[in-house]
Amino acid sequence: MTSYRGVLQPLSYGFFICSLLLMLGVTVLDMSKNQREKTMDYVQEDRKKLLKQMCHEEDLMKKPKLHHLLVDDAHGIIYCYVPKVACTNWKRFLVVLKRGEPYGNPRNVTVHVHVTSLITYLKKYPKNELEARLKHYTKFLFVRDPFIRLISAYRHKLERPNGYFYKVYGRDIMRRHANYSNPPSTVEEAFKLGMHPSFKDFIKYLLDPETQSKALNNEHWRQIHKLCSPCLIDYDFIGHQENMSEDAEHLMRILRLQNDITFPPSYDNVTNNQFVGNWFKGVPPENRRKLYQLYEKDFKLFGYRKPDDLIAGLI
Repeated sequence: MTSYRGVLQPLSYGFFICSLLLMLGVTVLDMSKNQREKTMDYVQEDRKKLLKQMCHEEDLMKKPKLHHLLVDDAHGIIYCYVPKVACTNWKRFLVVLKRGEPYGNPRNVTVHVHVTSLITYLKKYPKNELEARLKHYTKFLFVRDPFIRLISAYRHKLERPNGYFYKVYGRDIMRRHANYSNPPSTVEEAFKLGMHPSFKDFIKYLLDPETQSKALNNEHWRQIHKLCSPCLIDYDFIGHQENMSEDAEHLMRILRLQNDITFPPSYDNVTNNQFVGNWFKGVPPENRRKLYQLYEKDFKLFGYRKPDDLIAGLI
């Protein structure tokens, strides 16, 4: 009879080595994961610390604005949505939570999330219930480089055909700043003629004392600190569009939903100097400086570097 003892011994030894390496690999992965989570915790602490420091230095509103705060009572969550900072996907996330377990994929939500009754606004509650939620719920928001957000808003609302934005803003911008005494009355006619507000004229409109108040009433380019009152509401989590994947994953762990929901991947957030410089080519340095002053609090509160070269017209 053939003896397999000599064969089994090396096989057993090999199995032992493989098992050991596998366990070591899992341990290393766990350590790496834990270290990454600790790093993300430190990042959050730094962001919140900076915010509190800047809030002490800035003269901001005394009463919180609540119109952008969305609430999910089942999970104890409050989210301040900021247009042009993945707010559509975060609203889809809230719809998924509202529908309950088993949680679906936010990407598959087909309802119009900006008008759906599946999303609850915090402002609907009586004052005492509202304050209790603000005190005890996990509150979060996501922010973005103010100039990049502004470019994104312009591209989606004014550079492309949009009937509402053309009627309310586009025609007025062209009439005031593009030497069109009587722009076409409809967006279809205007775009057929190759006419739409330029980015530099949009900036002029934001800076014009006669139109600034009206312009900044629109949530798509209103300053984030005026939408979410970060100096009056103690947010537990501040995410950045520039790190959306990592920040969203970290938030899911905080909410204990990491095994249930995967936040949809976001589009690349292009923030390099060349990209921004190309958009600001026609904007004179003086208007760049004034625009920075208009959004300066957002830059400072959320830790975005002042774009000195851009403001000076060097890029």
